[in-house]
Amino acid sequence: MTTARKTTTFFLTVLSGLLLSIVGLTQRWPAWVWPLLAVLLLAGPAAVFRIAAMRRGTVPVTFEEQFTAAPVERTEHRVSKVVLPSMWADYDFVFSATVRWCLLDAPASAPVLNPAGLAVDTVLKRARAITEQREPVRASLVEQELSGALARMAPEPTGHLQAMAENVHLVLGQQDQERLDKLAEVRKDEEVWVHQRKYEQSRRRYLGEDVLKDTGSAVVWWLARNDEHVERTVSDLALLAQLTSAANDTEVPERLKDLISQQAGEPPMPDFPGTEPPAAPQPRGTATTHLSDFLDSIGFTHGDVRRPMLAAQIAGLIKEQNRHETAEDIQHHFDPPASIAPDDHDASAPGSPLA
Repeated sequence: MTTARKTTTFFLTVLSGLLLSIVGLTQRWPAWVWPLLAVLLLAGPAAVFRIAAMRRGTVPVTFEEQFTAAPVERTEHRVSKVVLPSMWADYDFVFSATVRWCLLDAPASAPVLNPAGLAVDTVLKRARAITEQREPVRASLVEQELSGALARMAPEPTGHLQAMAENVHLVLGQQDQERLDKLAEVRKDEEVWVHQRKYEQSRRRYLGEDVLKDTGSAVVWWLARNDEHVERTVSDLALLAQLTSAANDTEVPERLKDLISQQAGEPPMPDFPGTEPPAAPQPRGTATTHLSDFLDSIGFTHGDVRRPMLAAQIAGLIKEQNRHETAEDIQHHFDPPASIAPDDHDASAPGSPLA
């Protein structure tokens, strides 16, 4: 019988004694009834206590209450900012979570243990087995994977408890995250540059190996671009011949020199190295002159931003044919390097661009 029941029985006995005393006084009971009433009031509680003890047996109350008590609830412990390795060296994850556990039945001879330490160690080992196989660039994805892997109770290796984790949070260090973001940006820019270079190389191969391979190929290409306008193609035949010669760093074929002179409106004349036409900085008949005339004929006049771009592509094609000097002349003519402005004294000197 518990203490509460004993207290209740005592108060009921006292209350019953008072009630019987009041009734006896009002009814004028004989004197011999009072000793009998006292015996009954004392013997009643004793009998109740005796019967309760016989029903309970010899098992201690504390041991019985252990079996009838509610199961022990799981406890928890919060771990914060624990460093876990990733697949990449020197890039570590930062792990935080709430560790929960429940103790298993252990024999009486089991050693005293710290359940929080065992539970945290078990959870961290389970988490590390996953993070060290994952790349740090997907920290948020690894966080969700850990949330699922640690969401179930799993026994600890010594068998003393089961542990799990909730509220899992996994991130990278701020500096590591910034480095990865920079690497990703550089990698993307490099991929764009590689594609642009391949595109430029493809266009150069197309122009050099197909379009400007010879005068005939250039004529067919120009005819297709002008919607098969034969008259315009014929009128540009001399310019196409000059452009083909410039692209391949060769002289204009003899059979086309007369055509070039006729379309220019002047009689054929030999190419003299020191002769310069009035409107061109290079001698007539050079690759630079032919290329300049061709660009003028197709509408890429001086001041057009497309003129130096196309000239640079053609210069690259010529350089691939080991005609470096001609390529440099074309590049220098159409896209001259910027120079520092001279002083007033130097500007008046002979040979100065401003003289």
